[in-house]
Amino acid sequence: MYGQEEKISEKIRNEYKRDVDRLVRYLPWFDKIQGKSVQSFYDGEKDFKVIQIPVFDSNLLAFVKDADKTSLLSKNYPYIYRRYRIKGPEDELKLVNNAHLKDIELLKGILSKYILGGKSKAALWKEGIDNGVIYAIIKRFKYLFYATNVE
Repeated sequence: MYGQEEKISEKIRNEYKRDVDRLVRYLPWFDKIQGKSVQSFYDGEKDFKVIQIPVFDSNLLAFVKDADKTSLLSKNYPYIYRRYRIKGPEDELKLVNNAHLKDIELLKGILSKYILGGKSKAALWKEGIDNGVIYAIIKRFKYLFYATNVE
């Protein structure tokens, strides 16, 4: 039985390693922005006021663009939320911090909520940064894919 689990873990590592590498390179930026805002508002020039338009940090937009090019996103993320009965960021963080390599679909689902959901509701990107869920997922990916003797 142990040999089979090892084969599954190796298969997952081989399948997602390149994509994880693509996202892990943003960890230094995530470390730097902890507690800072990644969004500001543009409301026009001096006398020419317009509707406030959200402006996001360029690194966040680059991260979203890179994440969108990976196979670490799943359009079926609402199912993951129902299956695991995820209600909010506390549940997300608890599940992410306890995830193993075999739980890759769970991690993909939570990441997808913020990345894919943010395409129609951009506030989700800021929310995912502010509550630390996106950062926790990337750190967990790094741990699971780079640490030795991880299930």
